Formats: sequence, structure tokens, C-alpha cells
Amino acid sequence: MHSVAQEPVPTDIRVNQVGYYPREKKIAVVVGEGRKDFYIETVPGSRQVFQGVLSAAVQSTFSSRKSQVADFSSLTDTGTYVLIVPGLGKSWPFEIRHNVLAEAARASLKAFYFQRFSTALAPGFAGKWSRPFCHPDDRVLIHASAADDKRREGTVIASPRGWMDAGDYNKYVVNSGISTATLLSAYEDYGTHYRSLNLVIPESSNTLPDILDETLWNLRWMLTMQDPNDGGVYHKCTNANFDPMVMPDRATTPRYVVRKSTAAALNLAAVCAQAARVFRMFDKELPGLADSCLVAAQRAWQWARSHPDERYEQEKINAQFDPDITTGAYGDSDVSDEFVWAACELTATTGDNAYVKSVSLINEEPLRVPSWNQVKLLGYYTLVRHEEKLKGVLKNEIPTVRERLVGKANEMITGVEKREFRTVMGGNLRDFVWGSNAVAANQAILLLTAFKISGNRAFYEYAIGQADYLLGRNATGYSFLTGYGDRTPMHPHHRPSEADGVADPVPGLLAGGPNPGMQDKCKYPSSVPDEAYVDDACSYASNEIAINWNAPCAYLLGALEALQAR
Repeated sequence: MHSVAQEPVPTDIRVNQVGYYPREKKIAVVVGEGRKDFYIETVPGSRQVFQGVLSAAVQSTFSSRKSQVADFSSLTDTGTYVLIVPGLGKSWPFEIRHNVLAEAARASLKAFYFQRFSTALAPGFAGKWSRPFCHPDDRVLIHASAADDKRREGTVIASPRGWMDAGDYNKYVVNSGISTATLLSAYEDYGTHYRSLNLVIPESSNTLPDILDETLWNLRWMLTMQDPNDGGVYHKCTNANFDPMVMPDRATTPRYVVRKSTAAALNLAAVCAQAARVFRMFDKELPGLADSCLVAAQRAWQWARSHPDERYEQEKINAQFDPDITTGAYGDSDVSDEFVWAACELTATTGDNAYVKSVSLINEEPLRVPSWNQVKLLGYYTLVRHEEKLKGVLKNEIPTVRERLVGKANEMITGVEKREFRTVMGGNLRDFVWGSNAVAANQAILLLTAFKISGNRAFYEYAIGQADYLLGRNATGYSFLTGYGDRTPMHPHHRPSEADGVADPVPGLLAGGPNPGMQDKCKYPSSVPDEAYVDDACSYASNEIAINWNAPCAYLLGALEALQAR
């Protein structure tokens, strides 16, 4: 973390406010045109260590804005610096050093600890963001929409633990799916890095890697959402309505599990199949867990195969059942991608290719970067990750999957050098949706996957550029990770951060990012797609946080640290 600069800093100089690796590309963007030279000086000391020439002005894709690029990649000396443009001023300070993203990577992962339900956060682990026990969820009601002959309306079940989904106090299986899977994937891909990473959480003294301890907190909740009678999975555990901006221990309205859905069942099937694979390595520490996860995955898969069209349609449910549920719907009208994802995970874990043979694994549809409702590539990543083990059962499919992933990555990087911010992010207007920063992070995961497949270093370099984007080299001038950088969100749409009386928000949370939809009707400084962001708690459309945004951010930053160490 940096301390706030003592003198006014022009926000028109956009740098990665955390910093750069010594041997990698180092790029800043100066908004405007007509400037010529730039300098790099030490902090403190104001000793000039680099002089460069700004590029020709580049036109924004989305507005009349023009910008110039400052490339100082040849500066490799470690230290803390500012970039100076004569007549304009100096940038926020940044570092050049090895492991420069280590603290941000750790914080983006520890953010999940701050989202825990069914526990108190003690000062020894949470610091000034400690809080009382909240949401035991030991008396959750079966909602009328979820009732059947064996679990009637009003039946009490226990559904403890789990993570707060976003800025609200509810738990959603669908969004937990991609979030939990992304953290499990981070461990599968970079296990050596994570085995020694200490998050300073209550479980840090045990023998399980901290990333898995944290993931387990949510996985154990997800398992409670499966009906033991038929294997179906409830869509969410929720209040009837969103809570006001209060601390979680003050949010005590009744909790419900609502209708089972195909999407929820397939999310649980995929996550539990992956978890069975990962936690099998820890049978001594967690006896029986891997077996339980695999059984849960197979039962959820069978339920989904028998109920392929059970959509969660909240308005229809509310027209038929009481009380009305108005919290996040996470409805998904097309679950073909969830079937592919779950099939891939089950095949990778069991070696049985009947799962992938039962779905349309490869078709002509364009590949889409993962999001909560578009998860096919999570399955593709798993097939590539376990290629050696699966060659015998999927010898014809895996080469095609590899080729398509690399082809998508090549498509993404085409034209980057001609863009204003020199990032993959922003190559298309569709990048700027609700949670656009998760788009940037998930693009980076695809790039890193393509790098592992092909060895093409350009993919790796552009993945670093995505981290630069999230940490300040973007059209807003914000580093979007709370607490990391000098211009970061101070008022995220996050109930604990707003209600705890602490000036600083919970650290390590990734704000949603520019969203020209502006669905919250707050006052934004700009409606330009890549500028449509406001640091205001009212802005749930651009400044909320969410576990499915933090997870790819944590993956990206952790992966870059792990790759630097090799």
C-alpha cells in the first residue's frame, strides 16, 4: 500500500499504482495530446533515473478523448518512483521490484475471509475491520417454492457458513460456483505458490494451504444446499428482501432456501467434482471429504439430467408463492454451458468420458470469457489442466480445445498496440458490463491459460497489462482494489464497509468497474463506457463488490506472482 501523496496529483497520468516487475513491460498513459517528453524520478530524493518520449496521440474508441503512451520498460532498477510530464505534473507513486504484486494478491484472496458468515472476525485476523458473530443460519426455512412432500413449507434446516455474495448478506449457489471453482483452479494451477502462502486467518496454523481453508468455508455451505432426499440443489439461501446498510450481526430477518434449479445443481456438480479431486490430496487432514464431494457431484448431475429445464424465474415464483423474494435472481435461461462445465469436471475427476460424451462439448459457437452465467471455458480449462491424465479418454477432443483457446486468445490480443490504454480490456464495448473488472480479470485467466498451452510470451505480457488496468492504467484513473494504490475506492457498495464506522473500506475488494448501463441511477461523472464509474456507496452498478469479481482478480495476481518466482 502507498500513503496518500502530500500534494495534488493530476489524475491524467495513469499508472499501475501498485507497481511493476523489473523485467516486464512498464507502460503509463497520459490523457490528452501535444506533450513530448516524460521523466521518471525517485521517491524520495527526486533523482531523475529515466527520460523518454511520449507516443503519438491515440484516439479513444469510445469518445473524443486522446492519450499518449509512456513506455519505460527499460528501467529495471528497483525503487519507488513517480512519472513526470512537464507542464502537467507527476503521477501517483509506484514501485518497481520483485514480488511487487504479492501484497495485493494476498489481500484480494483474504477478502474472502472478510465475507464469511457464521463466525466472528477477531481483531487478530481482521484488524480494525473485526466484527461480531453473524448469520448462524442454523434455522433456515424451506420457502414455499422449494417445498415438497418430504420437506414441507416452513421446515427448518441448517445452512451455515458460506460467503456474503457481494455487498449484500445473501448466499447464491450459482455465483458461488464460479467463485469457488476459480479459487480451486488457482490452487490446481499454482499449488507450489499457495502451499506457502499465509493469509493470517484462523486456520493458518493447520496443515492445509490457506487458500483451501478459505475455499472450504464456502464449499461446506454449498453442500448444505443439496436436498439429501433427491440430490437437487436449492438456488439460494436468502432474506426475502435486501437488508439496509447495517452491520451483518444487525441483519436478523428470516432466511429461506428457495426453489431448486438446474443451474444450481450443475454448479454444485462442477464445484464438488473439482473439490473431490483437490481434497483427495488431503484425505489425512479431511477424511471422507473427497468422497462426500464426489457423491454430491454425481447426485446433483443426475438430478440435473432428470430436470434439465428447471429455471429460476423469480417473478413467476413471486406470483405463485409467498413471501416474495426480491434479492439477486441469478436466473439463467441457457444451461448448456453449465452441463459442459460439470461434465468436464466429472470426467477429469473420475476418468469416465461418458460425462463429456453426453454433452455438446465442441461446437461452432464463439468462445466467451467466463462469467457467472457463461461457464463453458471453466470446463475447457480443466481438460487442458489435466490433459496428460485424460489423453486416453479424450484424445480427439483435447487438441481441439487447446486450439480453440489459443485462437480465442489470439483474437483478444489483435490490435492491442493500437488501443489507447494498450490493454486487451476495452477492445469491445461489450467489455463494459456490470462487473466489468471481472471481465478484465477473466480475460487475463484465458490469456494465462493460452500462455501455458502455447508458450507464446505475448499472452503472458498482456495478462500483466490486465493487472495494470485493474490497478490504475485505465480511463477512470482508479486502482480498483480497495487499499492498494493512492486513488482507490473509498465508498464501495458493501454493507460492512459502509456501516462499520471505519474510514477505510475492507481491504482487497475489487470494485465492479465502469458500467455504462448505470442501473442504479446514481450521479456519474461520465457516461462514456470506459469512464462510467463513481466511487459512491449508492452505485451498486459500478462500485459494488462481489465474490465472482474478487476470485479472478485473486487468481490473476497470484498467478503473476507464482510465474515470477519460476
